[in-house]
Amino acid sequence: MADLVAVTNRHPVRRAPPEAPMRARQLEVFCMLMRCGTVTSAAAMLNISQPALSQILLHAEDQLGFKLFNRVRGRLIPTQEAEELYPEAERIFSELGALRRRTVDMRHGRTGLVRIAASAPPGMTIVPKALVAFREAHSDVVVRSLIAPMLNIIDMLRNGDVSLGVVMNNLPHHDIDVETVGHAELVCLMPEGHRLTALKSVGFADLVDEPMISYRADTLPARLLAGAAEAENFQYAPAIEIDISITAMPFVHDGLGVALVDGLLPWQQFPGVVSRPLRPYTTVPIAILTRSDTQLSGSHQIMRDCIREVCATLERGRRERS
Repeated sequence: MADLVAVTNRHPVRRAPPEAPMRARQLEVFCMLMRCGTVTSAAAMLNISQPALSQILLHAEDQLGFKLFNRVRGRLIPTQEAEELYPEAERIFSELGALRRRTVDMRHGRTGLVRIAASAPPGMTIVPKALVAFREAHSDVVVRSLIAPMLNIIDMLRNGDVSLGVVMNNLPHHDIDVETVGHAELVCLMPEGHRLTALKSVGFADLVDEPMISYRADTLPARLLAGAAEAENFQYAPAIEIDISITAMPFVHDGLGVALVDGLLPWQQFPGVVSRPLRPYTTVPIAILTRSDTQLSGSHQIMRDCIREVCATLERGRRERS
């Protein structure tokens, strides 16, 4: 591999040529050591022997002209130079990983490749429906579909691991284009036979003395729910906080409380739980994310159009129900 990082020797402890390079394997070892903190753990993660890893580290330090780690009682303590180098090295390491995955795809003839990541609710509802339409016309294109939290999806977009993201959040990002394509209503999820199943919709007044399961306070759905509760003179205070709605299902099923979650997931397909619309009517946005500085390939543009169409259909149904 070509040289990836050039570092000026600011505090030399060995003689080295100016701007000595760190090579790809050395970069990989350095990043893994920073993550793991020990030679044993890093070697296991990289599937190489400990002596081989130590040798690669020594060669890297010789080339750079300064120490990256101090050895203290069996642990590696990063030097100041290592701490300064690590954020940039980690970024390049991630880009290198994305490059390797792309070359593997090309080697296997998967040049027509759609890479998409979605948070759990749209990943289990919107993406499958979009894939049906996409595969009917483009069965020769490989689709790589991932489910991940929104922050991970942002990182994957920035690193080039995916080209499309679908999330339930339309807040802006300086380097990400955010297109709002629909909304999902929030619902109350409860166990079968619960007293609230007798209601057509559930308001905050109905939840008094009920343990609440819902999103943690720093998420967009939590802020929307807090505003809706305040308008009804109630407080949004979950007893159990979650990051994604699907994690509420086993808690509700086991009788730990009722959950305020998005209605995008097909809750009716999960045995033992029942959903009811929330009062007042509250929705969370559905958005498509793409990198601002990257032009989508033709296949990704077609997939984006399929996602838009599915969301438009869901939006029409939501408006009819409301």
